[in-house]
This record gives sequence, C-alpha cells and structure tokens, in this order.
Amino acid sequence: MSSILHAIRQQLDHFHQQERKLADYMLQFPGNVVTMGITELAEQSSTSAATVTRFCKSLHFRGYPDFKTKLAADLAQQTTPLTYQDIIAGNKLADIVTAIESNHLRSISDTTRLLDIHALERTIAALQRARHIDLYGVATSGIVAMDFYQKLVRIGKRATAFADPHMQITSAANLGTDDVAIAISYSGETPETIDSLQCAKERGATTISLSKVGNNRLANLADINLFASSLEEGMRRGDMASRIAQLHVIDIIFAGMVSEQFDEHIPKLEQSYRMVRKYRKDKGR
Repeated sequence: MSSILHAIRQQLDHFHQQERKLADYMLQFPGNVVTMGITELAEQSSTSAATVTRFCKSLHFRGYPDFKTKLAADLAQQTTPLTYQDIIAGNKLADIVTAIESNHLRSISDTTRLLDIHALERTIAALQRARHIDLYGVATSGIVAMDFYQKLVRIGKRATAFADPHMQITSAANLGTDDVAIAISYSGETPETIDSLQCAKERGATTISLSKVGNNRLANLADINLFASSLEEGMRRGDMASRIAQLHVIDIIFAGMVSEQFDEHIPKLEQSYRMVRKYRKDKGR
C-alpha cells in the first residue's frame, strides 16, 4: 500500500462521516481517484467538492490537485516489489543485509515522492535568515536533530539541540520572531516535542515540523510541514527506516542551504574542516 493510502487508513476512525465516506472510496478505488476531477470524485464518493478539499488539507496537502499528483506518483511505484521487512528469529545474515537495504531504499523512495518543494523552499529561506535555530526531538528523532545541529554549526549557524525535553523548552522560551524551531517526531504525537514547539510558537518563532505523512498534532501546530514515509510500523525494527527517511529530508535541506548561499557557506565548511583536522592531528602527537 502507498504511504498516502496507509496514512488515510490510519486516520479512518478520526474522520467525520462525510470524510469517512470519501476515505473509504479512495482506499477502494485509488486508481480512479488520480484520473478524476474534484467534482467527479465528490459525486462518485457521495460527498461534496468542499469535503474533498477539506479532506486533502487535513492531511496537509495544499489541495486536491496536490494530493492527486502525489498519490499518482505513489501508486506508480507500487509495482516495485520492495516492502518493509521486520526482524525475524534465526534469519541468515545475508538475508538481513538484503532486508535492511530494501527497507532503507523503500523509505528514501517513498519519502522523496512525498516532498513538497514549496515547503522545502520555505524551510530553507527561514533557516537562512534565522538568528537562532532550535532543534527538538527525543529518542531516535533526537539523533536526527543532533545530526542537523552538527551540520548547521559547520556553516556558522547558531543552533541548539538538547536531548532533555526540559532544556528544549528552556531554549524555546528564549526564542523570538527572528528565530526558527524545528521539531522532529515520526508519529507527530510525541508530547515533549509538541510542548517544545508550542512554546517556540508562543514566542513568535517560525515553527517547522518533520513527521510521518498525515494528520497529526505536531503538523497541525507548525507553520511549515515536512513529511517522511509512514509505512514503518514493526516494533522490532527500532525505527530504522523512519530515521533514514528523516535524515534524507535533513540532508536535502542542508544541501539546499549550501547550494543557495554557496559563496557564504562553503568557506565556513572548509574552515571547520581545516580546524578539525589541525586539532585532531595535534591531539594525536
């Protein structure tokens, strides 16, 4: 099943009656949806054009055309036999290597098809002009936050990434309108991460979320939404594929920042590289 259809299935119990009728139709006839205009879809699902628009925006698409384009791309890849594979007892090491490769490739591919270029552009623009950048995430998402922190520091951006939720809120409390806060949570429902972003928003900072695709509290709170694939559910995988998907988005943002202000950022990258080599070499003597 595609990432988008999976996200819809997960939200079925939360949709209102008309939205549920639309969701049921989409899950049953996804191939038809990508060929229909909004009026035809409303008629076929016994809903209304307003319901279709509201439904798509509740999942954080810009509207029905955006939803339909991304769903079509998602469905086009479903002929690929790659599926997420869980850890099983007694599996041969060679099979484990193949399974993890498959999971990571599928995660990156699924996430790429979900990317919204406009949201990425807004994210990069906000980060370029930010006085200070806060990064929030706990557990596996905290590792992703730390990875982005290390990248930002290398190009001279003022940033913080705390593993302690209390320190995240302490830092958020000191943000202002010239600052940016990025919150990372696969589920989009991590209470500590939501609280930190809420605090940053109250302080006037630009807020950005990175979560799985679909309707979740973190995405609903943020000014800008970024999404990763939502197909990983097995508890034994330790959030491997979701971590790879989040890092994929972070790498794209960082590369976009450096490319856009190449003459400013590259000298800082080179300088940090030279200084690390210098002092690492000195320590080794």
